[in-house]
Amino acid sequence: ELEDIRGAGTWKSERVIASRQGPHLRLAGGGAGIINFCANNYLGLSSHPEVIRAAVEALEKFGAGLSSVRFICGTQSIHKDLEEKIARFHQREDAILYASCFDANAGIFEALLTPEDAVLSDELNHASIIDGIRLCKANKYRYKHMDMQDLEAKLKEAQKHRLRLVATDGAFSMDGDIAPLREICQLAQKYDALVFIDECHATGFLGPSGRGTDELLGVMDKVTIINSTLGKALGGAAGGYTTGPKPLIDLLRQRSRPYLFSNSLPPAVVGCASKALDLLMESNAIAQSMAAKTQRFRSKMAAAGFTISGKDHPICPVMLGDARLASVMAEDMLNRGIYVIGFSYPVVPKGKARIRVQISAVHSDEDIDRCVEAFTEVGRKHGAL
Repeated sequence: ELEDIRGAGTWKSERVIASRQGPHLRLAGGGAGIINFCANNYLGLSSHPEVIRAAVEALEKFGAGLSSVRFICGTQSIHKDLEEKIARFHQREDAILYASCFDANAGIFEALLTPEDAVLSDELNHASIIDGIRLCKANKYRYKHMDMQDLEAKLKEAQKHRLRLVATDGAFSMDGDIAPLREICQLAQKYDALVFIDECHATGFLGPSGRGTDELLGVMDKVTIINSTLGKALGGAAGGYTTGPKPLIDLLRQRSRPYLFSNSLPPAVVGCASKALDLLMESNAIAQSMAAKTQRFRSKMAAAGFTISGKDHPICPVMLGDARLASVMAEDMLNRGIYVIGFSYPVVPKGKARIRVQISAVHSDEDIDRCVEAFTEVGRKHGAL
């Protein structure tokens, strides 16, 4: 089976970084001066001095870890403070922390939904949403990607169930497209359903003040449940959360298995995320800078002749189609000092291989221009242009 993976050109190697995360990296083995274009470090906060300082202070004051789960002896004051801050950031009643958003997605559907209920999921939802839905006993409906006619048909069919939950990514990580939340919320209201969104690739930078997809599209008061991560724009360390109505959060503290049976989030991680939220609530200047740089990359790549999926999102997939081509081009890009990764099946559908470029607020205009130049050279070399 491993040889088949190699033969198909879909083998995923891990490059070893010998420096901190940031726009410029040093790779193990001597590769220095590499420009990084494939991290989820959208706002550049992974190496922000104030974020690092907050982590050190939390580590010194509260220790390396709790050696326990939350309900036994693993809840510190900083956990409660961060949960309150997350709820305030999203303008929700309460929040609950997890070790990752994968855990948050694994823990919510089973705790909330019964065999009498229904969950309606976009076909291109993140693997963690799919796995979380698999764990629950609710009736499962899958609607075509961002297809509101199909969602409405499924909602009509699901009227026989006690409770209906529409589940979607806010921003889809592979294509950089954004869910039509206005239309989803209108259908949810029409058919008496709840709306759940995964905001991992939106929290911190989408919307006028970085609250996410629901703020961007003006439906903050219509989305019931938000799951998101602390491990991308919010400091980049680890951790995830659910935020929403207080009764739901209370239920998760009693029933959510990843919460009940996983160690508490380490104090240093809590410190990082808390400071990142402080910075975002003070100013949206970083997010605005990222938006301008995203537009610069997308327009220059389109002018060069590349097809870039999605719209106005820092996830900029350079669509190539062939898995081997994506892999070979990514390696050639690294030889030119640009760190990008080829994505192919099973991460994306067969025939839709791409190199996913991700823009950060800490990229300079010169970094972006160098990336476009390298893509143009490599694309011509391999017949992609």
